[in-house]
Amino acid sequence: MRYLRPLMQVGPARPRHAVAFGWCWFTHVEVLSRTEPAQVIPAKDLTPEELARFGDPGTAPQLMGILNTTPDSFSDGGSFDTLERAVAQGQALVAAGADILDIGGESTRPGASLVPEDVEISRTAPVIAALRGAGVDVAISIDTRKAAVAKAALDAGASIVNDVSGFTFDADLAPLCAARGVPVCVMHAQGEPQSMQKNPQYNNVLLDVFDALHERVEALIASGIPREKITADPGIGFGKTQDHNLAILNRISLFHGLGVPILLGASRKRFIGSIGNAPNAKDRAPGSVAVALAAIAQGVAIIRAHDVAEHAQAIALWRASVAHPFA
Repeated sequence: MRYLRPLMQVGPARPRHAVAFGWCWFTHVEVLSRTEPAQVIPAKDLTPEELARFGDPGTAPQLMGILNTTPDSFSDGGSFDTLERAVAQGQALVAAGADILDIGGESTRPGASLVPEDVEISRTAPVIAALRGAGVDVAISIDTRKAAVAKAALDAGASIVNDVSGFTFDADLAPLCAARGVPVCVMHAQGEPQSMQKNPQYNNVLLDVFDALHERVEALIASGIPREKITADPGIGFGKTQDHNLAILNRISLFHGLGVPILLGASRKRFIGSIGNAPNAKDRAPGSVAVALAAIAQGVAIIRAHDVAEHAQAIALWRASVAHPFA
């Protein structure tokens, strides 16, 4: 299999022979290899089977608002760890433009410890039920590695399961999602949160992450989850150095070859603070927005963000400036 990265472009004028891709289009692809130099070839030279690999991002990027109900998440731990504060924040994120709420009760920051299932359930299921009771009708994602937590969340009104372990932590989670017929997000991580940032190593980070996600996507399909219900996340900051993160972001359109939409979760991550001179995580909204817009220009379908209002405003202006009328 050749590794194919479509060279995405945006704008109101597109050549007749361009391949349409959501709000983007491309006329050429970069062919990547583990043994040969990269080369750029015309898209017309691809086989129909190769073109068919690319997952459709939809008609417009979506915003996933982050709602951590934990005491120890890296940027907002303890801010929303009561039911009242969590519900108010969830409502505020929706009002600011979130298409999806991603609710997590276990911090997966570098060095974080495992949280017992009952504690994680107590932090998430009541919040989901309360949000539904308050009339919040956007999609709600449960950010968990554990089947019991996902089941409680789905029973409370969640509609998506987002697993940072790539459905490798709990063997019961993928079958649960298949049985319930819910969409899933499969993320790449190297190692566990406790140790993942201790000298992570790759032969070729871009291709290694692609291969790992390809294997997980195919495993989920084999478990009974249809491809059209799967989204993939390359896992920025999960067992990756700053150089690894930047290599993935630079060529993130490669992951369209997985045949599923791509989610980016780079919001407020450490590399944004390092490059953007923002030691405090809450000061990283401008850098987070910059990374998000660059990813959207490569066709990334979902942006997971803490600062939803800032991202929504930026995307609206980006949309206007490229003169592309998202549906």
